[in-house]
Amino acid sequence: MTAKVTTVKREPAEGTAGRAPVRAGREPLPPGLMKMGAVLALGPVLALLDTTIVNVGIDSVARDLHGSMAAVQWVSTGYLLAIALVTPLSGWAAGRFGARRAWLAAVVLFVLGSALCGLSWSTGSLIGFRILQGVGGGMIQPLGQTLMVQAAGPSRIGRVMGTLLLPISLAPVLGPILGGVLLDHLSWRWMFLLNVPVGLVTVLLALRWLPSEGGPAQARPRLDGLGLALLSPGLTGLVYGLSVIADGGWAGPAAAAAGALLLLAYGWHALRPSAGGGRAPLIDLRLFARRGFAVATANSFLQGAALYSSMFLVPLYYQQVEHAGAVEAGLLLAPQALGTAVTSLLAGRIADRLAPRPLILLGIACSLLGTLAFTRLGAGGGPADWLLAASLTLRGVGMGIILIPGMAAVYSSVEKAQVPAAASAVNVLNRLGGALGTAVLTLVLQQARSGHPGHPAAAFGDTFWWVLALSALSIAPALLLPGHPQAGLTARQGSRLIREPRSGPVRSPQ
Repeated sequence: MTAKVTTVKREPAEGTAGRAPVRAGREPLPPGLMKMGAVLALGPVLALLDTTIVNVGIDSVARDLHGSMAAVQWVSTGYLLAIALVTPLSGWAAGRFGARRAWLAAVVLFVLGSALCGLSWSTGSLIGFRILQGVGGGMIQPLGQTLMVQAAGPSRIGRVMGTLLLPISLAPVLGPILGGVLLDHLSWRWMFLLNVPVGLVTVLLALRWLPSEGGPAQARPRLDGLGLALLSPGLTGLVYGLSVIADGGWAGPAAAAAGALLLLAYGWHALRPSAGGGRAPLIDLRLFARRGFAVATANSFLQGAALYSSMFLVPLYYQQVEHAGAVEAGLLLAPQALGTAVTSLLAGRIADRLAPRPLILLGIACSLLGTLAFTRLGAGGGPADWLLAASLTLRGVGMGIILIPGMAAVYSSVEKAQVPAAASAVNVLNRLGGALGTAVLTLVLQQARSGHPGHPAAAFGDTFWWVLALSALSIAPALLLPGHPQAGLTARQGSRLIREPRSGPVRSPQ
């Protein structure tokens, strides 16, 4: 009897005798890996599109359901708080149920929540179903990153992430346009119902193209109940407090302070030798003892503060000062999205071969230059429209250069088994950075308006100096990133095997 031979592609460790290994970033991406990436990109695209579409239709929802604007605002706020509540659970869910099963469950939950939102009969029911939708949406991105990073391996993270970022970067532009079209020709309910067929197609493709999680059985982590009771409410309180702190009153500062205290208590709990009574902490703070991980996540936190706050500020300027509608504001943001999309593809190819430090510093420089024109708003008539469009393009180019090497630096600094915990931590910090940056800019804009009564453009110009400062702060951790390509990877790569069957997705042993 003749034994069946299985073709296995070996990636030898550094210094292995024999044929020279393929240089990082030069080996082609297998078709199965690209199919897997396409499916995993659909999840966050659904969530991002939904967020931007819903922001356009808040007024229509309030009129149709006869709800006050204060109550209807919880349609967006409840969704964001649900995301903050469940994101820390993604690492545990990946270990307990498997990243593939957990990701599929998150998408199904998001689709179910979308369908129920479209069938809502009151403001309260819509808010409740929106929270259910956020529970699914909050775990889609970290679980998808876990699957993609573990399948791609350290030498292909950049190119794979660059490909995934292409559709995601276009979502903030397509959302307002699509939302405007739906409101003009259908109703606000289709802002949610549209997710149902797209989500079902995503699930069917995932069942076909996402690899099953094989390998030897591993111990399934038990849930750290005390850690959950401290971390998730702490994050929710902090995010909520920061989001409403500019409204005045005591609710914002009180919620933020309570959230911060709960997070400090979680830090004490997670760092104890017997943290969780033998259960793995939801976010393993000991990962931050690794210099590479600590620096890369600090960079992600500051980039989240600069990115999300400016994404809030730029469309607000066009709508409040230039009197653009939501659809027109989306079109005006197109240069930034296109710059990010195009550059992310190029940065992904380069990031697998070059050190992250020079790439991220170059991206920060582009982002700073692209912000300068906005600091001149209200000064002598302000910059011309073409200059603002060119500046947005340059900002987008900077973001595209920063994001891919930044993500690659995070995941290259941990072992494969630690990827789920790393994905949970970096997504939590990125969102916290965004909430903090947006809160700071909201307060600054309010103060600037008081200083420039009757001149809103000048108030925005003053506020963009703070955007510039937030971007400049990220230079410090960027200078501490590795200055040599693939730093710290070769010792872990070893003789990792990546099986590439003739059909179907790439399968990496667990």
